[in-house]
Amino acid sequence: MDRSNGMLYAPVGKAKPVCKPGEFVFAAMSLEHGHIYGMCNGLIEAGATLKWVYDVDPEKVAAFRKAYPNVAVADSEADVLEDKEVQLIAAAAIPSERCELGLRAMSHGKDYFTDKTPFTTLEQVQAARVKAAETGQKYMVYYSERLHVESAVHAGSLIKDGAIGRVVQVMGTGPHRLNAASRPDWFFRHEQYGGILCDIGSHQIEQFLYFADCRDAKVLSSKVGNYANPDYPELEDFGDATLLGDNGATNYFRVDWLTPGGLGTWGDGRTVILGTQGYIELRKYIDIARAPHGDHLYLVNGEGEFHMELQGKVGYPFFGELIMDCLERTERAMTQEHAFKAGELCILAQNEAVRIPANPL
Repeated sequence: MDRSNGMLYAPVGKAKPVCKPGEFVFAAMSLEHGHIYGMCNGLIEAGATLKWVYDVDPEKVAAFRKAYPNVAVADSEADVLEDKEVQLIAAAAIPSERCELGLRAMSHGKDYFTDKTPFTTLEQVQAARVKAAETGQKYMVYYSERLHVESAVHAGSLIKDGAIGRVVQVMGTGPHRLNAASRPDWFFRHEQYGGILCDIGSHQIEQFLYFADCRDAKVLSSKVGNYANPDYPELEDFGDATLLGDNGATNYFRVDWLTPGGLGTWGDGRTVILGTQGYIELRKYIDIARAPHGDHLYLVNGEGEFHMELQGKVGYPFFGELIMDCLERTERAMTQEHAFKAGELCILAQNEAVRIPANPL
């Protein structure tokens, strides 16, 4: 895994199959973002069988086949969608095109697993809600900064066990390294990537809803700006937002594309979760100037102060749970409403954001 570029973040875990070979078949499509590799890794480790890959770009397909040499190359999207053996489509399309692909997948009787952000407009959210209700198919989302981070997985378990009492606030930072030269053209087109709060902000809002056990929230304020990248006028390299959950919990998060070159990884992602009886801090990808590896969890409660190094010790249960949800039509991994609500709120935060001028003074 390339630690310098978040677009290539694709964790590899231990195999922990929940089904027999061939019992759960999926296909990969629209390889626009490197997260597709993390999505496929997680599903395969949980026992899924990768049958097809399809993308209009033969170079992307060739690179994908190097990672998964047993996959078959489809000649068209229809080859995949019309294959009755395929139960789920995993895809990382251009953000503005993710919903439309999902609608096609669900219309063909497939569950859909998309990279974040799942939507770029409120109209897309509504269309997906309608299609999911009509078809009974799933529209699941790869919110990797919680689902594919062992410290975040363990934090969820600690919170459920009452380690810090009732969660009253979640604060998150999601800095990313820009690596502009390696980014595709769509990354710099606002209509296609959706804006910074819609894009990487979706991770932060999803984590807030999950850790604080909120079913809904209001966006109280949000801001976006471009401080350091005038050559890319449609890029927002900074954004933040404040939310209030339906149960009284609050959230503040900041996301940016300003990670300096000297950091040993692509972003110093952190989360601080405050409860009535303690707090948790996650240092997800690095513990700066102390440890180059990630998955550090710090816990303080009535019993004392604790530091847990969790890399390689927790695993990624989401993927096995998702497979079983698809097979048994349950909602172990994530409820459909949770996936939709996180996607909806990040669009609201984006749409309502104050635009900070390049030279405000």
